[in-house]
Amino acid sequence: MAIERKTIRLLILEDSQNEAERLVSLFRNAGRATRVHRLTSSEDLAETLQQPWDLLITAPSSEHLAPHEAITAIRRQAKDLPVIHLTAGNESDDITEALALGAQDAVPQGEDERLILVANRELANLEERRARRAAEVSLREAEKRCQLLLDSSVDAIAYVHDGMHIYANRAYLQLFDYEDGEELEGMPMIDLIDSADQAAFKDLLKNYSSEESASELTCHWVRADGQRFQARMSLSQATYDSEPCIQVVIRNETDNAELEEKLREISSQDLVTGLFNRTHFLELMDAAAQRVVTDGQVATLAYLRVDRYTQLQGEIGLADTDLLLTDLAQLLRKHFGKHAEVARFSDDVFAILLPGIAPEHTIDALKKLLKDVEGNLFDINGRTVQATLSIGVAGLNETTTKAQDAFDRAHRCAEELSDGNGLKLYDPADELAAAANRGNITAIVQQALDNNSFRLLFQPIISLRGDNDEHYEVLLRLVNPKGEEVPPAEFLAAAQESGLGSKLDRWVILNAIKLLADHRSKGNRTRLFINLSSNSLQDPTLLSWLGAALKAARLPSDALAFQLGEADAVTYLKQAKALTQGLAELHCKVSLNQFGCALNPFNTLKHLTVDFVKIDGSFIQDLSQAENQETLKVMLASLHAQAKLTIVPYVESASVLATLWQAGVNYIQGHYLQGPSQSMDYDFSADE
Repeated sequence: MAIERKTIRLLILEDSQNEAERLVSLFRNAGRATRVHRLTSSEDLAETLQQPWDLLITAPSSEHLAPHEAITAIRRQAKDLPVIHLTAGNESDDITEALALGAQDAVPQGEDERLILVANRELANLEERRARRAAEVSLREAEKRCQLLLDSSVDAIAYVHDGMHIYANRAYLQLFDYEDGEELEGMPMIDLIDSADQAAFKDLLKNYSSEESASELTCHWVRADGQRFQARMSLSQATYDSEPCIQVVIRNETDNAELEEKLREISSQDLVTGLFNRTHFLELMDAAAQRVVTDGQVATLAYLRVDRYTQLQGEIGLADTDLLLTDLAQLLRKHFGKHAEVARFSDDVFAILLPGIAPEHTIDALKKLLKDVEGNLFDINGRTVQATLSIGVAGLNETTTKAQDAFDRAHRCAEELSDGNGLKLYDPADELAAAANRGNITAIVQQALDNNSFRLLFQPIISLRGDNDEHYEVLLRLVNPKGEEVPPAEFLAAAQESGLGSKLDRWVILNAIKLLADHRSKGNRTRLFINLSSNSLQDPTLLSWLGAALKAARLPSDALAFQLGEADAVTYLKQAKALTQGLAELHCKVSLNQFGCALNPFNTLKHLTVDFVKIDGSFIQDLSQAENQETLKVMLASLHAQAKLTIVPYVESASVLATLWQAGVNYIQGHYLQGPSQSMDYDFSADE
């Protein structure tokens, strides 16, 4: 499954149509869908800039529009359009000049890989800037709505910084008999409090700042006209004009204040157990997630599921099940004490939030809880009932700041304890397994690499010219967590897209070398053909790594032939040239696959050090027609004239064998001869 990327809108300032098309092809080969416009004049630029664009690439020079004029025009219109300037060489003065003009970066013309890396970086930065601007707009709108709510609130609300008023809403002004908020700005709040209660107010502020005490206080207040009244104030952290402050809410004491407090308490409690309910616990989790971001304070969530809950309900009834849950709640309170937030999260689930504690530091306490619950004999209306728990544990930290992620992970851990009475701590590898179970191809590939669970198959490559050597192509297969085979084209594309292609190739090489060394130790003269992805083609460390691997395996280098796809070789011709030369120096063989599909395939071949050429399968289709036979014969004759050994794949019937033999093909491969097998057991002597 390839990663979906949105289409980028690309401007190119380049006089050459062919070079512009090459740049577009470069982006598309890198997996970037593009909408492109080539600039031809300053008027064209002015008109084009009326629409949004994502990136401008400028050539070193242009007869129609100088690059510096284009950059100046963009800056003059204050367009957030990143510019990458291509320079004629790698001179630092040229690069510095481009950056000074306002380009985001300068790249020497022809360094295509570097251009794509720089473009990806600038596109990612542009996306971040756009997201930030959208967030700033949303924030301003939210602040406006909050301000309207404050101004229209029936509660008296003020914002206080260092004990001074910085804002007061209309209700607050009316409560203290002030006509204008400017009269209160800068006034110490303590001036509105009766002298008898000022000491208590100072203590409240002191303790509130250190979070050691309650944030509410009932005291006597003094209005502007000298009248006194009693009211209760509550304090909470807030931000006003981007500055941290304290929000003060004042409500007149009424006869039903105690009732309101009771209702507020009840609204946060589970009616059966007296613990926090789901809604309130979610608020606590959100607050803990916020503290991770603002204060760096970690927290741990323990997800406790009562085992055999449905069976217990059937055995003791609904009413007695509630009594059991109440007793369990008391046990949890006693076990965790005041430092933990305990809730009944659903019918059979309790949730524990442990602020300031990392998950690995909770294991001993949770294991003790498991033993305590298992060993406890619950007396339910004269009947003894035993219960056990399954506990899943996950943390909130700098890499996991979303409360929902912690819930999902802890829940999965608890559900995986099918036998119950156990504890499972979230492991990041579980995330990979979960993604693999959901069918994410990249996750399945990564999991197979981690678990060494790929399979290698071998398909014989058979000589039509009496060659006695044993040749096999190594093919890779992958099975998903459901036991289904993933189509190779699908998982290989996903591996390449996610940057795992090189790791995958090295896994194949190492495991193929091990099997080949064992196979050759039995007297077989076997050569394996191993496919390399475009990721490996661009990997400068591959050759040194391969040399060390061959030396360690004590395997002759020519026992391996590495296969490159023609399309990859055309796209990365410079790297392919260096790689094939390096492989030749190691005495490894090289094969060019899918040959014949490029505009000028023989031109590509001139730059590569190649021993074998495997013809593209499209040339084998419908060989009954004379013109198709002639096309294949001409291609093969040209290859043989260059001393290349030819391979024709996809031989599916006997009818084409005579044509291929007459055309001079060296080797054939296909299901007619033998399909891929787990063993290298083909009888090559039978074809002599």
